[in-house]
Amino acid sequence: MKKNMGTIDRSIRIVVAIIIAILYFTGQITGTAAIILGIIAAAFILTSLVGTCPLYLPVGLSTKK
Repeated sequence: MKKNMGTIDRSIRIVVAIIIAILYFTGQITGTAAIILGIIAAAFILTSLVGTCPLYLPVGLSTKK
């Protein structure tokens, strides 16, 4: 897959995933919200590591310079 995520985009996603993890482990989010946000955090980390966001492809969006 062609990389379509820039450094800033990837960094923001990782920071958001870390914030979600901190909120979960401190008990600030629980139940269904914790599950949904956990899935989103996992997707953010995965897409950041790979450098490709599948949702950007149909739109033709790229944050990579």
